[in-house]
Amino acid sequence: MVRPRFFNLAHQQQQAIVRAAVDEFATHGFHDGSLNRVIEAAGVSKGSLYYYFDGKEDLYTYVTRLEFERLFAGLGPFHAPVHGGPDDFWSGLEGYYVEVMAAFSASPQLGALTRGWLAASGNPALSTAQQEMERVALPWIERTLAAGQDLGAIRADLPSGLLVAVVVGMGQAMDTWLVAEQPDPDTRQRLIHTFVTMIRGALEP
Repeated sequence: MVRPRFFNLAHQQQQAIVRAAVDEFATHGFHDGSLNRVIEAAGVSKGSLYYYFDGKEDLYTYVTRLEFERLFAGLGPFHAPVHGGPDDFWSGLEGYYVEVMAAFSASPQLGALTRGWLAASGNPALSTAQQEMERVALPWIERTLAAGQDLGAIRADLPSGLLVAVVVGMGQAMDTWLVAEQPDPDTRQRLIHTFVTMIRGALEP
């Protein structure tokens, strides 16, 4: 994991390391990414980098998560409608998903990092970090499901854990495909509409 002493660095030094790592991993992926190139581009010594990160896995995990957080900080959370019915809920969710994937498409580096992240999913060294990323998203999914239930858009006759598992499984499949295939905007929007319709069919009362 990133060591706390990293955050004691001057902001410019932190950013130099982060940008060098993002450029390297977005260009070469996790497996072919080189710490030596990151070190050279950031203008730090090898000893200094290992003073802040345990290794390549930790640096890759940190910058990938940071880029995800920046994306969603810019988009803001999904706000389920307070009033209205199921159609309003599903329409709002579809619109938010379209915005998210458009933001991915507009950020080639984040898209490349995400594809690298997915390609490295079988790497034992990254499995713990990937599970942690999934746990970070769970509260958002649970809140969205609860909001949908309040509006009568989502069934309430099944355990919440099962509903979350269905959403995560279907969502990961769709996200992985969209990030890997990079369809044009019109095709992406059409596929997202179809996908949200599929999720609605699985979750509505």
